[in-house]
Amino acid sequence: MSTLEAKGNWIGGAWRPSSSGEVREVRNPSNVDEVVGVVAWSTPADVAAAVESAEKAFRSWKNMPAPSRARILSKAADILAGRLEEVARLLSREQGKPIGEARGEVQRGVDLLHYYAGEGWRSLGHVIPSAAPGALMFTVREPLGVVGVITPWNFPVAIPLWKSCPALIFGNTVVLKPAADAPLTALAIASVFEEAGMPPGVFNVVTGPGSQLGDALIQHEAVKAVTFTGSNAVGAHIARQAAARGIKYQLEMGGKNAAIVLADADLDHAADVVISGAMRFAGQKCTATSRAIVERGVLDAFTEKVVERARRIAVRPATDEEAYLGPVVNEAQRQKVLEYIELGKAGEGKLAAGGGIPEGDLYARGFFVEPTVFVDVRPDARIAQEEIFGPVLSLIPADSPEQAIEIANGVKYGLSASLFTNDLTRAMQYIRDIEVGMVRVNAETAGVEFQAPFGGYKASSSYSREQGRAAIEFFTQVKTVTIAPAGGC
Repeated sequence: MSTLEAKGNWIGGAWRPSSSGEVREVRNPSNVDEVVGVVAWSTPADVAAAVESAEKAFRSWKNMPAPSRARILSKAADILAGRLEEVARLLSREQGKPIGEARGEVQRGVDLLHYYAGEGWRSLGHVIPSAAPGALMFTVREPLGVVGVITPWNFPVAIPLWKSCPALIFGNTVVLKPAADAPLTALAIASVFEEAGMPPGVFNVVTGPGSQLGDALIQHEAVKAVTFTGSNAVGAHIARQAAARGIKYQLEMGGKNAAIVLADADLDHAADVVISGAMRFAGQKCTATSRAIVERGVLDAFTEKVVERARRIAVRPATDEEAYLGPVVNEAQRQKVLEYIELGKAGEGKLAAGGGIPEGDLYARGFFVEPTVFVDVRPDARIAQEEIFGPVLSLIPADSPEQAIEIANGVKYGLSASLFTNDLTRAMQYIRDIEVGMVRVNAETAGVEFQAPFGGYKASSSYSREQGRAAIEFFTQVKTVTIAPAGGC
């Protein structure tokens, strides 16, 4: 496969090299011998140039009629749809997502563009009764200004677009800082916007080290808001900086998501869905199923089904059409996952499947980890409490539905949870008592629909919501207007 030549950053409607002149190779996690592309390794000066470009473009973009902004997003959607296979293969080669899932993610990007284009035609305020005789009172929503968008590597099309699309349609300008492990896909999005006729400076991308560029972005005086998806440690750092400046911030962070399996559940369906949630994309989703909490009466039967399915998972390079589970994103991530597996082996659970690196030439040059299942895991074990972000599933026994919910809630995170049951009363109890933002019944913990609000409770979120119409709350501010008759009634 060909290597993408360095284009540089996308700033002010032009491709610009890093101010330092440095570049970095992006290598395929399925085969590290393959260089997928070369990107600019930028400095805070490049961030400043991008923010200044976005600030310069803001007023004209804000004043453009929303339906005109919508037409640009709609055109971008059509262009991305025409490049779906090209971008999906780039995504798969860049960060290891199995090609089938990569195609689905790019299609989701197309749908996000179309959905938020529709927002350009919808109402942005309300008429409110006034106590003053003859007065008209109403609200309008206005953009914030320059928005910093800091995104992770695991969804390099979907997450940049589900943040940038609402920011753009509501009249903000954007500086995107993608993860260093997935910059090429972000640059492909910039290329799509370029072809769609996005005015210069409205959408900008700067690639490079997050530790330097993220701080430079948040601290720039022209940035009015920052939206971030990633780790809790980085999220807390961003929150402190944003709060010190008095700007809006939105954080979506970790998860330790549970699937509760009750004794009356369809065990084959539950096993299929739990394995999918735990193992697809090597468990590298904040909504991945990390724990299965199972009533003791069906624990042995469910364990047998889950282990059997885990053992026949197709582990393949990401671009292989048969790939169910590809590599993790890099060596550091693999070492982290393997360290948690060793904790499990050392007494936190009983190893029932996987537990290491797959053998064979097919896996020798990539960052592969076997699909791993532990049984009889204590609820307070580290592998049951901490986010692993790998293909590792812990099975935890529960004596009752109530105890299962208690165990599910007994972590610092609160992003997503599933319940498998045919009992409507139990389902209603679970919906009331579970402490998560994404509540599923007989469905996978992973995956969200873009037209619905997305976000978590507790340490999973900053108590804001992304996607759907909920996005308007973060990316706009409300202006209340009163018009009274001149000279009174």
